[in-house]
Amino acid sequence: MCEQGEVGRYNVTGPKAPLSIAEELHGCRAVVSGSTDVRFTWVPADFLAEQRVRPWIEIPTWLPSRGDNDGWSRLSIARALAKGLTFRDLATTARDTLEWWKALPEDRRAKPKAGLAPEKELSVLAAWHAREKKAQQ
Repeated sequence: MCEQGEVGRYNVTGPKAPLSIAEELHGCRAVVSGSTDVRFTWVPADFLAEQRVRPWIEIPTWLPSRGDNDGWSRLSIARALAKGLTFRDLATTARDTLEWWKALPEDRRAKPKAGLAPEKELSVLAAWHAREKKAQQ
């Protein structure tokens, strides 16, 4: 846009078509190589809030659809698309991001700036499974 001398307001979020968090996670999982054991446990947003899991910071790219967050990821990007906005596919983005992460120094990787700490993830999952077990009794 700069090279073309275009001005104006454009929403340049992505992807081009709606993508659920499940599609995003399964797409990322598809490019992880090796014997990494990745399983997904779907829990309600209210439960995550009870557990003080912070959207976007501890679960990157996810915000619950409520209040000020409702609809933020559904903003129209039609104007930007009409001007030529393009996207890389999810697999390429996931693969390149993983390669970038692995290339960082060990001390930097030891202190991620986003994502759920493994200990907290285990605690949240344990609380969820305990709640589910109690509900089944």
